[in-house]
Amino acid sequence: MRIMLAAAFGMVFMTGAFAAASEPLSLEAVNASDFSTKPEKDVSPVLIKAQVLLDRARFSPGVVDGRNGENMQNAVKAFEQAKGLEPDGKLDDELWTKLNETSGDPALIEYTITDDDVKGPFITIPDKMEEQAGLERLAYSSPQELLAEKFHMDADLLKALNPDRRFDKAGEAIIVANVSPKAGEEKPAEVEKVEVIKSERVVRVLGKDGKVIAVYPASIGSEEKPAPSGTHSVRAIARNPTYTYNPDYAFKGVKAKEKFEIKPGPNNPVGSVWIDLSVETYGIHGTPEPEKVGKRYSNGCVRLTNWDVEELAGMVKKGTPVVFRD
Repeated sequence: MRIMLAAAFGMVFMTGAFAAASEPLSLEAVNASDFSTKPEKDVSPVLIKAQVLLDRARFSPGVVDGRNGENMQNAVKAFEQAKGLEPDGKLDDELWTKLNETSGDPALIEYTITDDDVKGPFITIPDKMEEQAGLERLAYSSPQELLAEKFHMDADLLKALNPDRRFDKAGEAIIVANVSPKAGEEKPAEVEKVEVIKSERVVRVLGKDGKVIAVYPASIGSEEKPAPSGTHSVRAIARNPTYTYNPDYAFKGVKAKEKFEIKPGPNNPVGSVWIDLSVETYGIHGTPEPEKVGKRYSNGCVRLTNWDVEELAGMVKKGTPVVFRD
């Protein structure tokens, strides 16, 4: 399915280097962690466990990175509201209890790397969009990137949990976030509508009973190219979309005067899924840079992590209302 895709290449946001954890990181430390440490900063076992539990409950913290950042705080607020708690975005004993009631499965598990994980091909992605147009596929750049995305993880956290492991070797056992759906897991209720909350930088999914089904962090427009307002609807869903750049977009740094296409792949400018909306040239889509979701602007569209937009695409259908709220 080929769709003329809209602007999705946002302004640059610089992220800091991966700081050393204040507590030892291991499968045992994370799975056995409780709220006694009450961490506020740095990477810690309790924050990793909380993020995995939120992810599994469909209150996405974005990438699992073990940090108490804004995406994490927004996920906590949304979970608190859904559970009837005070939505202050802070980890406390009551929240910790509610989180652990959602699942008794371990937060981290051992995973054996498969042949499919390492067979590639893996490629170096050029920075310039015009150069990306010459690639046959916008594939992953390395097995580590593939595995990090597969388990919704920050690539540096994946490395920190596996300091002596090889990610390019089939049969190697590594420690990963346990975010995969479980057999018999309750399916989400039928979707009534999707809400894009601009001020909070989140996408909220509501069921027929008005209850929140899922919440995802999002990059939503900018001052120069704001997201739309009002109520629209899902027009189509494209998985593995081809991205078409139109010079009318006038992206900073793109000098092309004619349209060009960028082939599908997880590192495509709109990621692995494009949810086309009834307002022309706007959509909800994925990204090649999941760690920047919610922390940088977009060119008008709504950008989620690839795994979150894939989940959302499985819940909505043509005609599902999408409401943009300030």
